[in-house]
Formats: sequence, structure tokens, C-alpha cells
Amino acid sequence: MFRHVVLFTWAEGATDEQKATVATELRKLTEIIPEIRAYTLGADAGVNPGNHEFAVVADFDSADDFLVYRDHPEHQAVIAKHIKPIVASRAAAQFTV
Repeated sequence: MFRHVVLFTWAEGATDEQKATVATELRKLTEIIPEIRAYTLGADAGVNPGNHEFAVVADFDSADDFLVYRDHPEHQAVIAKHIKPIVASRAAAQFTV
């Protein structure tokens, strides 16, 4: 199993509606990209100060399947249209489980 984890902090002024749209649009990818095996995402619970505000954990059978997801036009469209306009910072890692 190949896991992709990405964390976002939203830009000042990002609205609740914009943040909700990111989650909605990302969830749609599971119906479009068959290489996704598991896809979990959500807003930080707010338990620890200083955390990123939103996380995505995606599982794939292989690194090659992750690359299909990474480069998929629908995924790239979500990034361009919904994430980039409101993201202040991003951190990511990929690893074998």
C-alpha cells in the first residue's frame, strides 16, 4: 500500500463555504479516479494549537497509482480552482505502508 498525506493551512480570509467546497470537490475524486483505494479527509479537530487546518490521507496500491491520481486532470482542476486560491501553506509526504 502506498499512502499520500497532505496538510493545508488556509489563507486569512478563506470562507467556510470555500473550505467546505474543497472537501466536497476532493470527495468527488473517489468516483472519478479508480486508483484511489481509500480516501479520508477533514478539518483539524482543533485539539492542539498550531496544527494545520485540513488533512487528506489517500491510499493506493502502488506509487504508480498515486502518480495517476496526482496528475489526473480532475484532481489538478480541484487544486487550481478550489485549493490554490485559499491555501496559505501545504505539507505533504508519501510512504509505503
